[in-house]
Amino acid sequence: MLDMIERQTRLTINQWKIVVAAILGDMLDFFDFYLIGYVLAFIVGPWKLTFGQSAMVLLSAGLGAVPGAFFWGWMADKVGRRRVFILTALNFSIPTGLMALTPDTGGWIYMTVCRFLVGFGVSGLFAVDLPLVQEFVPTYKRGWVGGLVTSCLPLGNIFGAFLGAFLAPVFGWRGLFAVGLLPALMTLLIRAWVPESPRWLIRKGRVAEARKSVAWALMIDAKDVTLPDRVEEVPHTPWAEIFKYPRSMIVSVLTSLSQTSGIGLLMWATTLLVLILKITPAQAASLMIWVGVTGFVGRLVCSYASDAIGRRPAGFLVGMGGGLFMCLAGFYYDGTIGGVSAFWLFVMVQRFFGDGAYAIIGPYSAEIWPAGLRASGMGFGYGLGNLGKVIGPLGLALICGQSNFVSPKASLDFIVPAMIFLAFWSFLSGIAFLFGIETKGRSIEEIDSQLTAGPEPALAQARRAPAE
Repeated sequence: MLDMIERQTRLTINQWKIVVAAILGDMLDFFDFYLIGYVLAFIVGPWKLTFGQSAMVLLSAGLGAVPGAFFWGWMADKVGRRRVFILTALNFSIPTGLMALTPDTGGWIYMTVCRFLVGFGVSGLFAVDLPLVQEFVPTYKRGWVGGLVTSCLPLGNIFGAFLGAFLAPVFGWRGLFAVGLLPALMTLLIRAWVPESPRWLIRKGRVAEARKSVAWALMIDAKDVTLPDRVEEVPHTPWAEIFKYPRSMIVSVLTSLSQTSGIGLLMWATTLLVLILKITPAQAASLMIWVGVTGFVGRLVCSYASDAIGRRPAGFLVGMGGGLFMCLAGFYYDGTIGGVSAFWLFVMVQRFFGDGAYAIIGPYSAEIWPAGLRASGMGFGYGLGNLGKVIGPLGLALICGQSNFVSPKASLDFIVPAMIFLAFWSFLSGIAFLFGIETKGRSIEEIDSQLTAGPEPALAQARRAPAE
């Protein structure tokens, strides 16, 4: 049955429906995740929030993302991709909508709890939608399609900025949170468009359902899909089994921690442009639009590159490129190239590589785990990678000797060591790819066979042999 998917020359409309559902899900979950940044500007003054209170509200989602990715990744392997896709959409959209009811007294505590739940759900959706999409497409398109899904994540933040600028003045910040319920409607779309993964169904011995799922994806009659003579149900793989694959653990965590670099740079870039070019914040923001456009192009190019040249070389190149141009932006921040700010140009190139890396890391993180641990393993790597949202600001604050660990003030006095610090995480991600396996051109089943027949499980079997 799965060979029928592998022999495809182009995706069907139904397969594109799954891809679009995943794109919308990721876009809307990042909209909910970053919505607080626009709302906080409205309430910090009137509520007289202290730095510590604001920090709790901002950091709570990042903290919730770690256990959320662990939990929902495990659940996706246990109860199915489709069901968890729906539950995670509800997990982050309902708490966002509930923040429209935030009380004025002690509201920051209420928001902190809700934001923790938002982060819990957002990271869970990202850990399940990529495995789901990949399990419905042929091998030769897996890297490109997975990268395409991640390429649209920034659109969620743009959507939030648009509503913050035009909706908030009319309906207030509570209206923004009410709009955050929009992803809950995604569950209806998922129920209508997205069937359960045929690969997950086969592992559970539910071959007849897998047959219908394959037929739906290929848009053919189920009778034209030949059932195998016999398929044995594979026992559920316990979550703790991920520790039997240290290579996959290390690679997925170190590559995911590259977001430390991106979070830190984007936190400072606008302010640094103001300081370096002596321009207004509005002018700096307009320059940052081009930085965002360059990053989006980088995601699209790297989505193609992962299938064209392979995950490992593509991941290594973007990691090295991102780190190199981060360093150049620090060393030559006050220079010009053809009369144009070298800092701005280097930051744009850095984001081409830095954003492009996300289009490779996400799909690759789901590919380097055995079939029974694909979502669990990706959740583990992505969950710990979310610590970059804390490591980035914390590291910058320590380098600058500041007490503001959430949003340290940018300073030209520390730009060189700060950029080197951020570049380190990009270099580390690129190097980590060299220690992973190459998944280009290999089916999920072939990768699974290599991983489960590798030295790690073999050693485990040898240790059990005497007792048996």
